[in-house]
Amino acid sequence: MKLSAAIAVVLIWSCLPATAQQGGAALYAQRCAQCHDGTDTNIRAPSRAALQSRSFDEVLSAITTGAMASFAQGLTSAERTAIASLVTGKAASQAAAGNAGQCAQSEAGFPRAVDGPRWNGWGADLNNSRFQPAAMAGLTQDQIPRLRLKWAFGFSETSNANAQPTVVGGLLFVGGGDRKVHALDARSRCTRWVFPTEAPVRTAISLAPLDNGQSAIVFGDVRANVYAVNATTGALIWKSKVDDHLAARITGAPTVYSGVVYVGVSSIAEATGSRPTYQCCTFRGSVVALKAETGAQIWKTYTIADAPHPTRTNAIGTQLFGPAGASVWSAPTIDVQRKALYVATSNSYADPATDTSDAILAFDLSTGKMLWHQQATPKDSFVVACFGTDQSNCPQDRGPDHDFGQSPILVNLRDGHRELVIGQKSGVVHALDPDHEGKILWQTRIGKGGPLGGTEWGSAADQDRIYVANSDVRFLMDGSRRLNSSEGGGLFGLDLATGKIAMQVAPVAYGDRPQCSPALSAAVTAIPGVVFSGGVSGFLRAYATDDAKLLWEFDTAREYTTVNGVPGHGGAMDGPGPVVVDGMLYVNSGYAQWSGLPGNVLLAFEVGNP
Repeated sequence: MKLSAAIAVVLIWSCLPATAQQGGAALYAQRCAQCHDGTDTNIRAPSRAALQSRSFDEVLSAITTGAMASFAQGLTSAERTAIASLVTGKAASQAAAGNAGQCAQSEAGFPRAVDGPRWNGWGADLNNSRFQPAAMAGLTQDQIPRLRLKWAFGFSETSNANAQPTVVGGLLFVGGGDRKVHALDARSRCTRWVFPTEAPVRTAISLAPLDNGQSAIVFGDVRANVYAVNATTGALIWKSKVDDHLAARITGAPTVYSGVVYVGVSSIAEATGSRPTYQCCTFRGSVVALKAETGAQIWKTYTIADAPHPTRTNAIGTQLFGPAGASVWSAPTIDVQRKALYVATSNSYADPATDTSDAILAFDLSTGKMLWHQQATPKDSFVVACFGTDQSNCPQDRGPDHDFGQSPILVNLRDGHRELVIGQKSGVVHALDPDHEGKILWQTRIGKGGPLGGTEWGSAADQDRIYVANSDVRFLMDGSRRLNSSEGGGLFGLDLATGKIAMQVAPVAYGDRPQCSPALSAAVTAIPGVVFSGGVSGFLRAYATDDAKLLWEFDTAREYTTVNGVPGHGGAMDGPGPVVVDGMLYVNSGYAQWSGLPGNVLLAFEVGNP
């Protein structure tokens, strides 16, 4: 934090009523400090310093109806306000309207053909390959060095830009922490419409054609709601809550196929389950199939067959439950040939550990029946309390927290064989045989692994290689929870047939640059001859896939004048990766978790003149 900003925080805080200061401090110590003030860097919660970068409204919404609502259960509105004021050093703000740059009222429909250049959903195709073919990309390797910023769009009152855009028919759709989904003209950058959501949207958005000739966009929010919205007007078509558990959320993009919306359900029960008074844990991940026309549920299958049941009591007598966990953090992958769906799961949350956590699961598309599963790390039971001072709710059979955060990629090799390939937080990349019940074909280690290590949000694959970014985020060992600027990172291209490393980019160290790390946690994206990777450093880079030569780089961690009038700033890149469509590259910048630089912008690049 800059000195002037720190002084401002002190001044704002000193102007708050003494009762609010004292009440907020006491409530924070009781409800929040265990995770946010701890010195153990493995606890996956933003530090107190990171919270100061957030707006009052962002924190208040998080503890009122958002991710941290369960921690604030029973508190009055005034008490929640006191906590938000304490951690941000701010009072309620008047957010920038962000209404500049509206499209002309006469503009309607899709500017271009829906079946033209597009990036639909998380992985650009049903296989979740994150590979954009030349005809769709409109961008070649020799043009990459001439990429330049065309425009920036700002999300108001948020410090994270972590929902990947979708571009179809010349329209760009993107959600955000501002509790809105925005529809922009992808080239002219004006705003077509804005749709308010019940909670922040982290998922990418998928376009679904409807029987009436209209098109809907479908997405989920962090309160486990799935929405279908008219793509050209922004009108709500339907809304369906797919899980009633208080900790349930949707982070992976819905996948649409043959009139059905498939969505995985994840949770923040690892965090809520850390309180000794919480009956940990009763959440199970699931996959839900909904009718695209109406949102009616076709089937729902839990990733853990057995419902949680009472197991033991913790040190203060709270009843604990299990099995639990195996969340689905990423977008489902569709296998048209076998009429199957594949997802990857998180760790278990409680004892007993389950054999479907840290695993690839296969389901029948029409019935939801589990066809097979292949586990990568057995007995991986973990909640945030395992790294805290009070480990009352930590499972007795504690694991390393090596879950999967990305989608399996279904690839067709040149010899006709097929593979499911995926990277894991353990630092290992796996190849499975989808035609023989997930038989392991090869496994290759590319990183050390850890709770924030290995491969995080997404890999990309063409017919020859899978391109994998390594996170291995590390922190200084002085208890400050500051990022280590010299550890982590690395980008790899693995031969799909053998698993051998065929291309490698060394980590880039950053010396004393504050809030910086060489870790590459964001999803990567590939086009013919090029792989793009964004880093916690805020740098976006493009490398040649044949010899790993650096083709282009751009430091996104800077201030921007945005097309919608919202003050904009880039920061750490994590979660979503670049989207390449019709000669343009779109990418989010800003991720305030894990002590990374906050930010709130969507950036658009085009090829400039030689």
